[in-house]
Amino acid sequence: MLTQDELKTLVGQAALQYVVPGEIVGVGTGSTVNKFIDALASMKDQIKGAVSSSVASTERLLALGIPVFDANEVGELSVYIDGADEIDGRGYMIKGGGAALTREKIVAAQSRRFVCIADESKLVQTLGKFPLPVEVIPMATQRLVRQFAALGGTAKVRMQGSEPLLTDNDQHILDVTGLQISEPLAFESEVNQWPGVVTVGVFAHQRAQVCLLGTASGVKTLNF
Repeated sequence: MLTQDELKTLVGQAALQYVVPGEIVGVGTGSTVNKFIDALASMKDQIKGAVSSSVASTERLLALGIPVFDANEVGELSVYIDGADEIDGRGYMIKGGGAALTREKIVAAQSRRFVCIADESKLVQTLGKFPLPVEVIPMATQRLVRQFAALGGTAKVRMQGSEPLLTDNDQHILDVTGLQISEPLAFESEVNQWPGVVTVGVFAHQRAQVCLLGTASGVKTLNF
């Protein structure tokens, strides 16, 4: 049996087939994406560079000699490669375990194709088992906690030691448990309208078109 780390390495390498030579690639955030970044170094001379969704990914890319562009400096990207905390059978995802959900959604929206890389433990029937990350403006926190409670969810501020974790955008994260998100498109649209929400970690309007799923028998390709 392959370990979860080995599965992440497999899908990270498999994602190279979706990178378009001569172009700029959108790069996500997280432990699985780190495997992709390491693999991308093997073809860094074939691409112009990357647009990154987090400070952490930017630092890793630069350390490997891959140029990183500001999203405002480039137009449409051919592909965005990122992981997921959960993905369902329609390509809808929960993301934000690495606290980069807002920038991830921005780069995903700038890309023609979203390729999700994940191990098979992330594939679910209904989104919601993984705590839903929501990036919020701090002054709205307690009102948003009450709004999620009205939906049956329990929202808690993500902490880093004794202080609330700060995102790359200097905002806070609420992690919401107890939800069953059966209609991701409608849910994302609703929560994104709540005052104080920067981004909800449901990726339905920016869903994956392809998922490379690491399984015991190798990489399985799901097309949506």
